Amino acid sequence: MTIRTHEQDTILVVTIDRPEARNALNAAMREQLIGVWKNFRDDARLRVAVLIGAGDKSFCAGADLKEIGAFYASMTPLERREHGEHAPGLGGLTRNFDPRKPVIAAINGHCLAGGLELALACDIRIAAEHASFGLPEVKRGILPGAGGTQRLPRALPLGIALEMIVTGAPIDAEAALRWGLINHCVASDQLMEKAMQIAALIADNGPLAVRAARDAVYQGAHLPLDEALRLEQFQAEPIRQSEDAKEGIQAFIEKRIPVFKGR
Repeated sequence: MTIRTHEQDTILVVTIDRPEARNALNAAMREQLIGVWKNFRDDARLRVAVLIGAGDKSFCAGADLKEIGAFYASMTPLERREHGEHAPGLGGLTRNFDPRKPVIAAINGHCLAGGLELALACDIRIAAEHASFGLPEVKRGILPGAGGTQRLPRALPLGIALEMIVTGAPIDAEAALRWGLINHCVASDQLMEKAMQIAALIADNGPLAVRAARDAVYQGAHLPLDEALRLEQFQAEPIRQSEDAKEGIQAFIEKRIPVFKGR
């Protein structure tokens, strides 16, 4: 089993467990992850996920190039284009799927190529101090095709993202924190503790409100402000009428911790 999962209350922890291959994803692992994320989306008990790679050398090296090269070589250019357009994305997250719940990437080493693209598809990124980040695909004569050319410029200043994309050169965790690519940089032995701490803060909140707020952020990010504000109200109004909203207000009045049920 190269994808491991376990639940801690309402938090799902997903581990890519192939450290001998820098946690590169083969076809079987990709299928496992697709199923994992679908179950996460559909299980109302689970409110947030943490994704981590086994060991302390690599978060994920992306797709297994030995395997993926043979796979694409067996297809015509049209078939490759159609596959890329309609198939589930790398690790089940980079294209054609949205879990509609927060996913935290806990980055414990090299986060390169498809591994960075997978991390970029997560909502929050936390890294160990020794982590590094890069899209070296141009060094292999290809381009980052799992969202790297689109998500990295949305996460970083354009010039910084372009330099990383066209040189293939990596940046360290300090630079990633400085430019906002990661939210936190911690000692390696504190990585999972920090990730779970943030996950618990999210899980304690109203799940309907978290989902709607996340949707509003992503759906409104590239709209004109007036349209985005209308979208925000469209998302907010049903939440105001929910049982969770009533419980949150009543708990505040009674000075107690709210008990949210996702209704």
